Amino acid sequence: MKKIAILFFTFFKIGLFTFGGGYAMIALLKNEFVSRKKWISDDTFFDMVAIAESTPGPVAINSATYIGYHTAGFRGALASTIAVCIPSFIIIYVISSFLEDFMKFSYVGYALDGIQACVVYLIFSSGIQMVKVVPKTFCNIAVTIIVFITMLVFSMLSVDFSTVFYILICGALGVAGYYIKHVRSCKK
Repeated sequence: MKKIAILFFTFFKIGLFTFGGGYAMIALLKNEFVSRKKWISDDTFFDMVAIAESTPGPVAINSATYIGYHTAGFRGALASTIAVCIPSFIIIYVISSFLEDFMKFSYVGYALDGIQACVVYLIFSSGIQMVKVVPKTFCNIAVTIIVFITMLVFSMLSVDFSTVFYILICGALGVAGYYIKHVRSCKK
């Protein structure tokens, strides 16, 4: 029961102070559950990131559910998922009640611009942390470089390309790479 309470309050805190969605939350989750509490390993954490991005639904909720289930079973998953959703629900409810009046304040715009810069940093630092632990094989390096260049070019040229296609393309490349490696090992 103590672990479930810790999960609840940790995810409530992360949900309260994370702006920018699940991708911005990844760095905070890694720091909290891998580095500080040591409840999950680096490998398990990056498996969680891959699963949370691949399954339907918001990354933040998928991550909370996965970590909660991994550390405390169904009750942990339930507590973590509810806890990460409560702050967003309350904040959005309050803002929507006063949205027009809220947006008239110039300081609100300045604050949102500052938060946006922080979100970019959090997402970028999460990506760097993931790249550091990925095995340095030719295939992994090539896929990382190709995806990075593609995203950079598409962003600069304002090409509307869904991230779902990035996931599907990379998944297909991963499956193809696995089968090529498997076929080569069978021939030896």
